Amino acid sequence: MILSHQHVDEIRRIAAGHAPAAGTPDSLIHRSWHRCVNTHGLDPAQSFGPRVESPTRLRESRERIEEYLQVARGGMEQLFKRVSDLGYVLLLTDADGVTVDYIGNDSWGKDAQRAGLYLGANWKEEIAGTNGIGTCIYEQAALTCHRDDHFYTGNVGLSCNTAPLFHPDGKLMGVLDVSALAMPNARESQHLALHLTTLYGQMIEDANFVRHFRDHWILRLATSWALVDVLGDMMLAFDSDGVLAGASTGARKWLSGLALQGGDDAPIEGRHLTDVFRCSMDDIWRLARSSNVMDRALLSAFDHQSYFGSVVAPRMRSAASSAAGPRDVTDAAPALAPASPALERLAGDDKQMRALQDQARRLANKRINILIQGETGTGKEVFAKALHESSTRHDKPFVAVNCASIPESLIESELFGYTAGTFTGARSRGMKGLIVQAHGGTLFLDEIGDMPLHLQTRLLRVLSEHEVLPLGADRPIRVELTVIAASHRDLRQLIAAGSFREDLYYRLCGATLPLPALRDRRDLGYLIELILREEAEHLDTRAYIADEALELLERYEWPGNVRQLRNVLRFGLALSDGEGIYPEHLPPEVTAPPVLLLLPPASGAVPAVSVAQSPPARAMTRPPEAERLLAALQEHRWNITAVAAQAGQNRTTIYRQMKRFGIVSPTQLPPEGERS
Repeated sequence: MILSHQHVDEIRRIAAGHAPAAGTPDSLIHRSWHRCVNTHGLDPAQSFGPRVESPTRLRESRERIEEYLQVARGGMEQLFKRVSDLGYVLLLTDADGVTVDYIGNDSWGKDAQRAGLYLGANWKEEIAGTNGIGTCIYEQAALTCHRDDHFYTGNVGLSCNTAPLFHPDGKLMGVLDVSALAMPNARESQHLALHLTTLYGQMIEDANFVRHFRDHWILRLATSWALVDVLGDMMLAFDSDGVLAGASTGARKWLSGLALQGGDDAPIEGRHLTDVFRCSMDDIWRLARSSNVMDRALLSAFDHQSYFGSVVAPRMRSAASSAAGPRDVTDAAPALAPASPALERLAGDDKQMRALQDQARRLANKRINILIQGETGTGKEVFAKALHESSTRHDKPFVAVNCASIPESLIESELFGYTAGTFTGARSRGMKGLIVQAHGGTLFLDEIGDMPLHLQTRLLRVLSEHEVLPLGADRPIRVELTVIAASHRDLRQLIAAGSFREDLYYRLCGATLPLPALRDRRDLGYLIELILREEAEHLDTRAYIADEALELLERYEWPGNVRQLRNVLRFGLALSDGEGIYPEHLPPEVTAPPVLLLLPPASGAVPAVSVAQSPPARAMTRPPEAERLLAALQEHRWNITAVAAQAGQNRTTIYRQMKRFGIVSPTQLPPEGERS
């Protein structure tokens, strides 16, 4: 009785805001005591009797979460095998604290029922005061409520270990509870029980997550390659386009700390995997196809950490995901995401190109014509060929036609072919046209904007009727192909000028893929390394580029894009005899120093330097961005790498900003007498 009074007095003292005495329960329990008295209006001196809900209420709750119950029961049975000899019973509640499932020893039945450790008992904190289940629901965290942690003196003999269970949408589903009627006084005696409760709670959650998203792809993530297939630390569910549909509890907590685009409050659902990982979808699909646990690749995330991953294929297809028709799960990964090393190798960590690669992968096997737009030299044909090689047509022909390079008098016969004797000088057996040669594969029409108008009409018929009529022929030839067109010109402007057919444009641009100019990309270093590796293989050497030469290449604007970059590197390799490329091995247009104009310095600032090609009015203006960049450069003693790291950008971007604002390092200035 004395102990009961002491317990009541301690709760009232804590609830009144007094600091807890040394050695008392942790603050989580104290918060609950405070809520019970000040929010719920409970009195710890009152007697407590467990509240048991009606059979109807219990049945309704069980029916509402029937599938969840089936999953949880399996985990509870496994857990009970490990704790039954220690005197524990297991409870499973819904989100309202009502016990919907129970496993215990028959010999404890009456005692457990009197204590409320039974079906239908309501352990909501507003009703039962501080207890493992009710307080777990409030705190949504695993906890131990041991003996006199409980609010009511009638419960101080109980020891409860609880873990919250969350639905795949992040909402609380219920609580897993491991309780005993009598345990030693020391709270430390419950450490193992709490650990097992938390572990099996996660297993139940994960099993329910996999069941819930059985019609989606699931990416498991772990820090250990050996466990990633069976006990992933985190799981992400996604569709065939890589769009997230859900995340496990661990993954939700992790994602909330990544500062992804859209802010922390933006929902996880609807984001893309490439917003989370520094990789393309091709990297994810390779995991799906791998059957060797040793091949579980490291995925680099935007928290600068790497994780081992494995991908689980859908076990069934939902109506939404199977709208295009049923598909055998074993074939799903190759069909949805074919191996595409050709596409993947075209870009490093440039976000624009990664997004473009993912779009191309999704379009590769669709019966849709594609238009690639981009400046001269951006690699339109290379991209088109990579798209073809990534498709199920990869073993069929890829036929490339440059509409600008074939004479107008020959382009019709080259494209459509002709029969024997059609015109003077024709082949005696006639000729199969390029369109027919591409049957079953891909026809690439480069510089489509230069195709003559009368041939545009014939091409339109090919695309609409899937037939080709060779010159001199009486019967058309059936063709099946995908057309990829490309142009550096704006076809809509050509339509307005009357030199390109609008109906042909809409036949060609089922999807438009804009290739960025090299000056707008952030993976110049990757491209340089890739090109050097390719060229070095032909030269049988181990070529490399010196840092000084790399800096010059990063500063250059590249009007000729990737084609010009390849030519510059070939030039450098030739002059260096296949060894390291230094500034003296680069062509003059890359190494020529800019003509300089000095800007009037701001008060107390080191003079900035402007490139002469900049408009004079702009050169005399010092925008805030220029001031900030100049201050950062001066702070880091013109160390471009340090400035880029501070700004979260790469060195190429910093060099381009310097050129834009006319800022030149003091080490690059000519002698003062030579400035003009």
